Amino acid sequence: MRQDADAGTGKGGPAGVTGAGGGDMLRGMASLTKGTENRPASPSAVPLEPGEAIPRPYPPLWLLALVTFSGTLAMHIFVPALPSAARSLGVGAGAMQGAITFYLIGLACGQLFYGPLADRFGRRPVLISGLMLYTFAGFVALFAPGIGSLSVARFFQALGGCAGLALGRAMVRDTAEPQAAASRLALLNLMVSAGPGLAPALGGALVALFDWRAIFGLLAAVGLGLLLLCWRRLPETGQMRTGIRAGHVMRDYLRLLRSPAFLGFTLGGACTTTSMYGFISASPFIFVNELHRPVQEVGLYLAVMVLGLSAGSLVASRLVRRSGIDRVMIGASLAGLLGACLFLGVVLSGHMSVALIMPPLVLFTFGSGMASPMALTRAISVNPAVIGSAAGLYGCAQMGWGALCSALVAIGGDPAVGAGLVLVGGCAIGQMGFWIAGRSRRATASRDADAR
Repeated sequence: MRQDADAGTGKGGPAGVTGAGGGDMLRGMASLTKGTENRPASPSAVPLEPGEAIPRPYPPLWLLALVTFSGTLAMHIFVPALPSAARSLGVGAGAMQGAITFYLIGLACGQLFYGPLADRFGRRPVLISGLMLYTFAGFVALFAPGIGSLSVARFFQALGGCAGLALGRAMVRDTAEPQAAASRLALLNLMVSAGPGLAPALGGALVALFDWRAIFGLLAAVGLGLLLLCWRRLPETGQMRTGIRAGHVMRDYLRLLRSPAFLGFTLGGACTTTSMYGFISASPFIFVNELHRPVQEVGLYLAVMVLGLSAGSLVASRLVRRSGIDRVMIGASLAGLLGACLFLGVVLSGHMSVALIMPPLVLFTFGSGMASPMALTRAISVNPAVIGSAAGLYGCAQMGWGALCSALVAIGGDPAVGAGLVLVGGCAIGQMGFWIAGRSRRATASRDADAR
């Protein structure tokens, strides 16, 4: 099939994206993603060959970035409010870090279901349903009277928010081949990573100006706005599969889990990227309690770290065309491991300061920003027939690892030491995962060559 089959103009899409409005939207999309793909004339100008599939329209990359970002926004924006919420609800630091862990568990669990549901019913209706749950849970959290009800509301907020995490990336892969998808995912990651850099600063400002509950009012409003945008502007990109049953879903998951390549890329991507959540959940207590910085500065330090993610994603989107996905991924993982080791060394030296810990942390996030889109592209490309399920399983592994890292840091005596150990261990395991995946791909390529 020609490349233009993936670069449709909106014909055959849902209401709201066809006709002149859809053409304007897609022309804007083309300008946003200029340079990421070589896109020939539109299918409306080139007749389809007999039996060729109707082209699927490109969804706006900025909208995919927003829905993907919304899932983690609710976690990042709440981080600076943890000490304030703990005092208000009369609980300790560990219990409030548990609220982050519950959110990550919700993100992990939800993605196991969104992938298969999206493969069966389409990306668009499933994503809109998730945004409805995200918005409703935000309103419930706004009025939660205690830590128990808040944690439950956060869990369901995560279940809704993870729809964007799983399906936003799958919709990119739906409409591009692996090399082009890696470039577009890097751009998507760049847009998304800018959000968590701003979110903690915004959360700190809301706590200082109003109250920690104002954060959930804002999140509910964001969910409602995204719901309206997706209803009007989001086309369907998936090819719906009929007759999917629970047994089929389990078969797809087992097939993926039996693939050493998928396991390696997923393990590597999860450990390299979301080990950072262990540090994020501990960051208010590290900066405020150990380094004696005001709570308003926590968001600024996290924003500086996220600059590393953004820079890594930007560099990856350029390097992947020249160096290839695998080289960029391995080099990025090694850079992240070096940054994690340097951070742990500073903590163990007993001379911890903001000036000494920030450069290693930025190096770590730079490596994570480069490795993340590469690992994701490889993982969900292992079996193109179940991209949605692969994206969901990958996202589940990411958030499950993030929840584990957050819990491990919370039970430790010193949050800085715990965060350092989690970062180093995560990067080391991630590097091992990439090695397993690379070895599996080389063995498969060798068998295919021998068969020919």
